[in-house]
Amino acid sequence: MVLFQLERLTPHPVDLSWHRLTDWPRHADVVPLTRVTVVTPPPTRRGTVFVARSGVGPAAFDDPMEVVTWQPPRDGGAGMCRLVKRGTFVTGWAEFEVRPVDGGGSRVVWREDLSVRWLPGFADRPLAWMARWMFGRAMERLLREA
Repeated sequence: MVLFQLERLTPHPVDLSWHRLTDWPRHADVVPLTRVTVVTPPPTRRGTVFVARSGVGPAAFDDPMEVVTWQPPRDGGAGMCRLVKRGTFVTGWAEFEVRPVDGGGSRVVWREDLSVRWLPGFADRPLAWMARWMFGRAMERLLREA
């Protein structure tokens, strides 16, 4: 099990940062070898389910996730989303908060508890490094790209 937290500042208002992070199919544009399918009808809300399929050929796996907390920002205030990973290979949860910053922009905090089944405990440190790097890049690209 790996628990990590990432934090980024962006010049975008809270609503735009929120939109960029919760546009689930866009995650496939910033995470290599990944395709995202939203299973439930829009709009996103508590109970929304989507599946990230990562990998190539027989090395690919599904990472189904369910939105269990959905609190979009209102009137320029903070927003929070929590996902539970419901897969057989990758389990855990992820959540992010988007908060306004004095003077404009927003602060995004992404927390994740990640477990990969059948991965021995001594692999937690390399997994943590890789997850922070991969999710940090994804977060930066989601917040940067139009």
